[in-house]
Amino acid sequence: MTDSFHSAQLVHCPDCALAVRISRVPGGFKAVCPRCHAGLHRQRRQANQVSLACTLAALIFLAFTLPFSFLQFAASGQRNEISMLSGLQTLVSHDFMFLAFIQVLLVVVIPLLVLLCIVYLQLAVLFARHFPAANSVLRILQRLTPWGMAEVFLLGALVSLIKIADMADVSLGISFFAFMLFTLCFYASLSWLDMHTLRQQLINLGHSLQGQKNPAGAFDSSQRQRAIQLTWAMLSTAIILYLPANLLPIMTTSALGDTEANTILGGVVRLWQHGSYPVAIIIFLASVVVPLMKLIVLTWLNWTVTVQHISRARQRTGLYRMVEFIGRWSMVDVFVVAILVSLIQLETIQVYPGPAVVAFCLVVIMTMLAAITFDVRLLWTRRADG
Repeated sequence: MTDSFHSAQLVHCPDCALAVRISRVPGGFKAVCPRCHAGLHRQRRQANQVSLACTLAALIFLAFTLPFSFLQFAASGQRNEISMLSGLQTLVSHDFMFLAFIQVLLVVVIPLLVLLCIVYLQLAVLFARHFPAANSVLRILQRLTPWGMAEVFLLGALVSLIKIADMADVSLGISFFAFMLFTLCFYASLSWLDMHTLRQQLINLGHSLQGQKNPAGAFDSSQRQRAIQLTWAMLSTAIILYLPANLLPIMTTSALGDTEANTILGGVVRLWQHGSYPVAIIIFLASVVVPLMKLIVLTWLNWTVTVQHISRARQRTGLYRMVEFIGRWSMVDVFVVAILVSLIQLETIQVYPGPAVVAFCLVVIMTMLAAITFDVRLLWTRRADG
């Protein structure tokens, strides 16, 4: 089965619900919505095979990531090293269950499920077979993909190395490099995956893809209100949590009886004072600017659809896409805390998570859920009753 469109097909833009008829797309080109410029289809040669190969490679590298040494840490004649698994065990043994749960869920479990879903669906297409439950697997893939955060964890590991480089000798284990390769393959697997083409190929194989989001569907008042109210609920929760997330300590360091607690901004200031300007800027943008900007933009967008202030929909859709893309990177500070807590548990120095880490993590999750529950198509539509 070829990946190309052999005849014109009617598709509906997922962002503005415009019906667009797409004819055969030349290799290397992309079809975009003429109204909101959303990508509708990208034609790549052997896209299924490349995506499947990257997926299988990612699974192999993930297996090498878990058991071997990830980071080694030496200070004052004491040494410690962690693997991905032993780091989680350290968090659990010190009763930091929340950090352990977030790390294993977003860095291991969800990426693994995403990869397995891709393998299942791609094999169905590759062998032109009707696989059972393909509809459910496709829905799981679509819903889990935004929550796989391997690349955010990798950035968190790099930031952690820079943070502790001046107080100890740090070296990289084999699992660190395996995780880098896993992250690259995981990203490549998703970038080569064309959801629209995959869905159409499954339909051609006889799969009935019921329950998928229908961009062309008309909004009744109850659907509209439900989307708006869910978004308000997520945003309200995130706004309430934003203050303790920034005012309370996110991490506490204890060294030779001296205890130092750092807030997010305090950590940024300390990095700046130590000359780690790029890392300070990254943490400031990811942990302070991005969550605040996302709260402001999503609140404004949801207000515009609530009061039916429909204008400049293309620009507002672009703003939505931006905050949807960058919002997940705010989780980097949570991963930095998790890595440092796992690694630095020596007799002379220990690192503990502060109360802000839970609040901040929930802010990131709530804003991501707000972006998911916000229906961007509402920026382009008016109420049927008004």
